[in-house]
Amino acid sequence: MANQKDVTANSEAGDYPVGYGKPPKHTQFKPGTSGNPKGRPKETKNLKTDLVEELAEKILVHEGDGSKKISKQRAVVKSLVTRTLKGDARAANTLLPMMMRLLDTGEGAQTEEPEELHPDELEILEAYKARLTGSRSQEGPAEATNASNAEIQSADADAGSEEEAQ
Repeated sequence: MANQKDVTANSEAGDYPVGYGKPPKHTQFKPGTSGNPKGRPKETKNLKTDLVEELAEKILVHEGDGSKKISKQRAVVKSLVTRTLKGDARAANTLLPMMMRLLDTGEGAQTEEPEELHPDELEILEAYKARLTGSRSQEGPAEATNASNAEIQSADADAGSEEEAQ
């Protein structure tokens, strides 16, 4: 294991073991100095900041017989709405999901009430609930499984006989 030898470096403080996680003292950062002395310039901005600033800038827009200054963000929205009203399908496919997401209109959400369960389905659910809650505490797991399988089979047989009668 030649790689794991402890090499000692002579330093002013005495012998210092050099190895994994222990670089020689002369190569370590001095106290108070950074590993990246120049660092990131203070004026550098990320993409989100640039986008927010760009969209907040005002531009002159001519509407009807007058003109006014609005933000670029507002101009983009106006343009998107105008193109949608003129029948542009791509603009509509962009605008409608954005409206649903941002305005939270609730349209498109499921508003129907669930169907009522058939009495046979309710009976099966009650047997399953009883099996999960009561029978495990009283019986062993194998006995509970056998009992619940018998209940399900009898419920299936009852449902089959009702279908034949109809």
